[in-house]
Amino acid sequence: MPVTTFSFPTQVLFGAGVISKLPSELERLGMRHPLVVTDAGFMNTRAYERIVALLPNATIFSGVVPNPTEDNVLHGVAKYRESGADSILGMGGGSPLDAAKAIRLKITHPLPLSDYDDNIGGSDKISNHMPPFVAIPTTAGTGSEVGRSTVITMSATNRKTVIFSPHLIPNIAIADPELTVDMPPAITAGTGMDAFTHNVEAYLSKGFHPICDAIALGGAKIVYEHLPRVMRNARDTESRGQMMVAAMMGAIAFQKGLGAVHSLAHPLSSEFGMHHGTSNAVLLPAVLEYNRQAVPERFEELRKTLGKDVAECTHELNEIGGIATRLRDYGIPEEALPALAEKAMQDGCHLLNPRPCNQATLLELYQQSW
Repeated sequence: MPVTTFSFPTQVLFGAGVISKLPSELERLGMRHPLVVTDAGFMNTRAYERIVALLPNATIFSGVVPNPTEDNVLHGVAKYRESGADSILGMGGGSPLDAAKAIRLKITHPLPLSDYDDNIGGSDKISNHMPPFVAIPTTAGTGSEVGRSTVITMSATNRKTVIFSPHLIPNIAIADPELTVDMPPAITAGTGMDAFTHNVEAYLSKGFHPICDAIALGGAKIVYEHLPRVMRNARDTESRGQMMVAAMMGAIAFQKGLGAVHSLAHPLSSEFGMHHGTSNAVLLPAVLEYNRQAVPERFEELRKTLGKDVAECTHELNEIGGIATRLRDYGIPEEALPALAEKAMQDGCHLLNPRPCNQATLLELYQQSW
């Protein structure tokens, strides 16, 4: 039995209407002038208006793109310093929450952002010396509000890089399902499949973490039961809340590790701007079939939990969500697949895939998904 560390320290305020507690939480944490990290698209939503009404002394930084970049982070740090902010508040989907984590890190950590890459032991360079941070998710996908990682595309390599440390966890996450009801159907579906993939891939990964295994099984079941309900009725706040729970469960579970789906998905975002959750949804079927022979007992446990084979569940959810299931449907050119496979090989997620991968394997999985 391997030596490992189990940790679930995130404090979460959860429930419909709980966003009203934001001012008291800011006061408790001594956050008098937060830098709000978000994206320009979210600023046009009712959820944004509802949150900023509770933030009279905030400075807004909306320069985060859908797959956050190192430049986004550096511009956010500059805005923090120029404005005299004393804390960070991230709100929106996974991209602004990830960017907020990286901005918070860089405010007090002077090394180049790439030096904190988890693949090269960067987590050892991260301390708890950071300003207070509140995370407010308005999608139900990445679970970044409870996760200890951030994924940033580096300028030098144009490669998505994972930075991982328990010190990146927000001081508190405020998860209010009322803030998610206006998500467009395509975003609801894509983020929902992100949560499903996180739970399924974490459960199948090689890492030893029985607590995460149980959470992952539960999270996958919640998505399978509640994503269809949300797609049928966008204002079903009960199922919206359940999807937020499933997203958080996925992010907690994948501290155990992920797999080939994420190594394949990351270059699609950095090279072609493909939505991360949608990428996962398209790639998951091929990777599931590749991994089936390596861990048949885990596929059987998923079947017992979900009531049918996980691959069949994936196809059902993609169909219900209206997700086109081929990479060609998203403008990915076939001739780009070899270069994408090379980048996927550089991504560390596949190292915990239950069945070993090489570059040829990853190329074949792209081709099967194309």
